[in-house]
Amino acid sequence: MYSGGPCGSWRARSAPGARSWRRPSDTGSGWTRRPGRNRRRSSSRTRTGADWIEPDLVPTKDHVLVVRHENEISQTTDVARRPEFEGRRTTKTVDGRAVTGWFTEDFTLAELKTLRAVERLPAVRNRNTVFDGRDEIMTFQEVVDLARRLSREHGRTVAVFPETKHPTYFRSIGLPLEPKLAAVIRRNRLGRRECVVQSFEPTSLKRIAAERLGVPLWQALGTTGGPYDLVAAGDPTTYKDMMSPAGLARIAAYADWIGPDKVSLVGTSLVADAHAAGLRIGPYTFRAENQFLPERFRRGSGGHDFGDAFAEYALYYRMGVDAVVTDFPDLAVIARRS
Repeated sequence: MYSGGPCGSWRARSAPGARSWRRPSDTGSGWTRRPGRNRRRSSSRTRTGADWIEPDLVPTKDHVLVVRHENEISQTTDVARRPEFEGRRTTKTVDGRAVTGWFTEDFTLAELKTLRAVERLPAVRNRNTVFDGRDEIMTFQEVVDLARRLSREHGRTVAVFPETKHPTYFRSIGLPLEPKLAAVIRRNRLGRRECVVQSFEPTSLKRIAAERLGVPLWQALGTTGGPYDLVAAGDPTTYKDMMSPAGLARIAAYADWIGPDKVSLVGTSLVADAHAAGLRIGPYTFRAENQFLPERFRRGSGGHDFGDAFAEYALYYRMGVDAVVTDFPDLAVIARRS
């Protein structure tokens, strides 16, 4: 996320537009970076302008929070090429969907540390594959340690932005995310400038709110259906309902930010409605490749070619967003400054 100046203090419900933030997205690094979520990639993104390091959190078998895009790890590690773990391949139902592969909750931390990261989007970010197999899986504590080190090196606060992944599912198998996350936040005395907690599931955020940690909370919003915790409870509320003025008022009772898909802002009053509810808004995910850009901003003929990403950033900055979630924090910085 991009900040227009040094990372000074901020309050989640202060005047809209008072600060803008940039953070790297959760899906991959745009330029050539080490694959997966690892120290080198996070360090590189901080140097290119990211204010927050965003780790998606899933648990190990021994209930340690580790950083993976999903708990199924065949796309983000070399586990499928490890004969010693061949027997761990299985099919599970996660958030109502059958998923086949290898899962973090079936590995101890020591076992996961023997695996190495690989690029999740090799067809899009082929250059990143040169680094496949060189980095291990990080714990959330290691991400906190990294953020503290980068803050010292860069002379500004580099915050952590953890997301609880599939919290209802993990609670159902006896590996709840929220108590472990709260314990790390407390142990490291992370304040509101150093940590923002996000989730697509309101129940997870409300559990974090009940811990009284004093850190801002970010309600992520999808484009179809509704949060799985509500679906599992028989609650018909959809993401669309949550983005209505009434829905935003309900979110404001427990959260400080909303994070919708960027398409949800086009042709709507969502930015103004969020600000009217006392919420800040940070849409996701901004990328430079044509396949991720609106048609009018595409350049060249290839889906992996770069389009006019600056024009897209400018469009959303004019809307008044308070943050952008991006694979290219350096482009977000340049676009904001210009």
